[in-house]
Amino acid sequence: MTLRDVARRADVSLATASRVLNGAAQVRADLRERVLAAAAELAYTPNAHAQALASASSKAIGVICHDVSDPYFAAISRGVMRTAAEHGLLVMLASTFRDPDREIEYVAMLRAQRARAILLIGSGFEDRAWERAMAAELDPYVRAGGRVAVVSRHRSLRVDTVLPQNREGAAALARALLDLGHRDFAVLTGPRTLTTVADRLAGFTGALADAGLRPRVVEGGFTRDGGYAAATELLRSGPRPTCVFAVTDVMAIGALAAFRDHGVDVPGEVSLAGFDDIPIVADLIPPLTTVALPLDEMGERALRLALREPRASRSRIERIAGKVVLRASTAPPPSAARSRDVSGPRRAAVPNGAAPSGRPPA
Repeated sequence: MTLRDVARRADVSLATASRVLNGAAQVRADLRERVLAAAAELAYTPNAHAQALASASSKAIGVICHDVSDPYFAAISRGVMRTAAEHGLLVMLASTFRDPDREIEYVAMLRAQRARAILLIGSGFEDRAWERAMAAELDPYVRAGGRVAVVSRHRSLRVDTVLPQNREGAAALARALLDLGHRDFAVLTGPRTLTTVADRLAGFTGALADAGLRPRVVEGGFTRDGGYAAATELLRSGPRPTCVFAVTDVMAIGALAAFRDHGVDVPGEVSLAGFDDIPIVADLIPPLTTVALPLDEMGERALRLALREPRASRSRIERIAGKVVLRASTAPPPSAARSRDVSGPRRAAVPNGAAPSGRPPA
C-alpha cells in the first residue's frame, strides 16, 4: 500500500494524507480521522527507506518543474544535475505539466521521502489559494531542516530565489524592436496566472505604452502548440502586425511554424521574437531574436543556494539579467525597408546591451 492509496481511500488529497501521517501540520479532526482509519484498514506503513532519509546524511534532492520536455526546463535541470554530481547527490525529477495541485502533491511526496532539498524551477502562480497550500507544505519542511530554493517569481514564498529579470528583459526587447522602426505589435502569451507570463507581458506592454502604443494580445498554451494556435488565431482575427513577440521561445517556434504554413514570410512580412534563448533557436531558419537567460547557470545557482546554510533573517534573492539578442527573425518593417531602399543604405542602430546576431556579448 502506498500513500496515494491511503489518500484515495480517505477521499483526501495526497498532501493532506502526508500531513496527517507525518505529523508535520495541523489538519481538521474529521480529515485526520479518515486518513488514520484508511491507513489502518489498508495496513499502511511508511517506507523504511523513506524513513531512513530523515537523517541529515540524505543524498536525495527533488526538482519539480512544469515540463521537462520543454528545453527551458531541461537546460535549468542540467545545471542542477551538474552541481548535484559535484556534491554526490541524487536528483529526483518531476514534471507537473503546469498543474498547481500536482505541484503541491509532489512537494508532499518529497517531504515524505525526506529529500535533503526541494527545488521549484517553474513559474509561480498568481493564485492566493495555491500560495497558502504551498506554504503549508514548505514551512514545516524548512522548520524540520529541509532546504528549498526556487527559480522565477513566487510571490509569497519566503525561500531562496533565483530571479530572472523577466519584466526588465521584455521591456529591453520592446525598445530594441521599436528602434527597428516597428509600431504595430502583437503579443502571444501563455496563461496570465503564471508569474513569468505576467511579468514578461507587463514589461513588454509597459515599454510600448511609454511610446504611446498598445499591442494586440492573443493567449494560448505556454507550449509550442500553444504558440502555433495563438499565431493562427492572430492571422485570422484582424489586421496583421509588423512584429510579434512570443513570451517564450517554445511559443515562438510554434508561431514560426504557423506563419510558414500560412505563407507569411519571417521577417519579410512579420518580424518574430521570443524569450529565453533555448539552444535550438539560434539554428532555426531564420534564427530567432530573443532575450537570453543563462539557463544552466540558473540551475546551478538554485542548488547552491539550497545547499548553503540558511539565513535566519530573510531569504536570499539572486537576480539574473537577460540580454537582448537580435537575429535574422527580426528586421525593419516593410514600409521602413522600402523607405531605406529609396533613400539609400543606412546602418541600423543596435540597442545598448543587444547583440546583432549569435549569442549575447560577453
